[in-house]
Amino acid sequence: MTVIEKLSALRELMKKYAIDLYIIPTDDFHASEYVGDYFKEREFMSGFTGSAGTLVVTDSSADLFTDGRYFLQAQSQLEGSTINLQKMFTPGVPDIMSFVAESTPSGGKIGFDGRTISSSFAKRLQEKFGGKNISFVPDVDLVDCIWEDRPPMSARKVWILDEKYAGISACEKIRLIREKLEENHADYLLISALDETAWTLNLRGDDVECTPVFLSFMLVGKDSAVLYCSRNIIDSEVGKYLENVGVEIKDYEDIYSDVSLIPSEKKVWIASHTANYRLKNCIKAMIKEDESPVVLMKSKKTDAEINNFRSAHIKDAVAVTKFIYWLKQNAGKDGITELSAAKKLEELRRSQSGFLQNSFTPIIAYGAHAAIIHYEPTAETDVPIEKRGLCLCDTGGHYIEGTTDITRTVSLGNITDEEKRMFTIALKGHLNLSAAVFKKGVSGENLDVLARLPLWESGVDFNHGTGHGVGYVLSVHEGPQYINWKIRDKSSHYPLEKGMVVSNEPGFYQEGRFGIRHENLLAVAEKETTSYGDFLCFEELTMVPFDKCAIDFSLMSKTEIDRLNTYHKKVYENISPYFEGEELLWLKDAVSPV
Repeated sequence: MTVIEKLSALRELMKKYAIDLYIIPTDDFHASEYVGDYFKEREFMSGFTGSAGTLVVTDSSADLFTDGRYFLQAQSQLEGSTINLQKMFTPGVPDIMSFVAESTPSGGKIGFDGRTISSSFAKRLQEKFGGKNISFVPDVDLVDCIWEDRPPMSARKVWILDEKYAGISACEKIRLIREKLEENHADYLLISALDETAWTLNLRGDDVECTPVFLSFMLVGKDSAVLYCSRNIIDSEVGKYLENVGVEIKDYEDIYSDVSLIPSEKKVWIASHTANYRLKNCIKAMIKEDESPVVLMKSKKTDAEINNFRSAHIKDAVAVTKFIYWLKQNAGKDGITELSAAKKLEELRRSQSGFLQNSFTPIIAYGAHAAIIHYEPTAETDVPIEKRGLCLCDTGGHYIEGTTDITRTVSLGNITDEEKRMFTIALKGHLNLSAAVFKKGVSGENLDVLARLPLWESGVDFNHGTGHGVGYVLSVHEGPQYINWKIRDKSSHYPLEKGMVVSNEPGFYQEGRFGIRHENLLAVAEKETTSYGDFLCFEELTMVPFDKCAIDFSLMSKTEIDRLNTYHKKVYENISPYFEGEELLWLKDAVSPV
């Protein structure tokens, strides 16, 4: 079926159920950023493959809402589909809540699968209705009626993350959760987010590509703990482990009936942005809606996790640096394309001990493709990598010792003065942020200007955040900390704390021509305590050279050059023992002081 045929079939079903507007989000039943193939309804219906977007369909129109990372990709993939692209957060484009409310007639009905809409999304939508008397039809999965060859829901085996990697036992984590229940006068914590369940139990899975989690819910009470999942994913070893931890196993779908049986005088703590609409509506007890305590616990890595992160990043740096050498040597040769380069990098990562899988789909973007912020090469878009211009390589891996995420923009030959200038300006911002020293209590919003200032001074910017948190063998994007100048409406603002890991990734993108991004992962560390308070700083985790061939050193201050030299010296000390011959000679030159 074509996209147009799918939309026509959906509209026939909407008529059958008297639905005026139907919402198809990207989410699974847990509000996950990335989802398994079973849940890719929005992709199936629209043809847009980006990881973020919501499709809104009425009897006469279809609109896809997505953010700045995907504007160019969506514009290309939606061509000829009759679907309008709504560029979120740009002037003149309504927010999705307002658009849906305005597009639904008074007394109309909005349909969606209530398991894929978060309770917070539904609440915000209701607040937009005013007096229009709009109602929900939340129990119909109309796309399922159309999707004849829909993939099955994943149910792969889970495995135990040894305590030597986690640094803290599952028993201790559950005890800490119960302390939070006591402090907040709640009786149960409903854990909906997949990475929170995996973190709590020191378990990992393979139900979502590039994210080692498993489909599950968890309900933790003051004297009980229940894991809701497919029983097929629990082998005898994991079953015994959970029994020793004091966790009962129940079927995945039982969560809906079980929460409905909690007595009305009890209080259930839910995170409304991850608890789906149907799940919340099943709860008859009192509800405390707040951020899950697991989010902050998970974000502050243990000393063992930080030590392991360092090991993972050295392994990853060896693979990525060898890849950069290979790319520079082989660009322009027959058969070297974006996809083949991505395959080569994965081979180099797999040669490292402890490698598990990519932490996201590799972005190897040559030339103009790099201007598409989250471009992913496919068989249809794959192009040869020539021995000229820039190639942006944003990739990462999961190792048993931790998760990596790195972007390097590589010069493959002659580049323009403009490319060199923008490469340098973005690098100045990157170096500024990495060198930051800040008081305890400072958040990412406070620090973002350090990375953007060189770009802003040149009258340019980049249309994405400067930094995101990173999970430990979990999601490569993790909260609650982030680095962005935008103050998020009605959201909590979390200070950066010791043990948090964040990315530092300023960039510049010239549509149709080139793109640049420089990304390292940083660990928040203690700097010193003075009479003025406690001060923190960043520790560089990523250990890969920046391409000096693309730098205009006349644009850099002595301080910025010193920062680059210091970083490159550390890179050499950490990874040179793993190089020899021509590769070692190249590495010495790549990190030689300016």
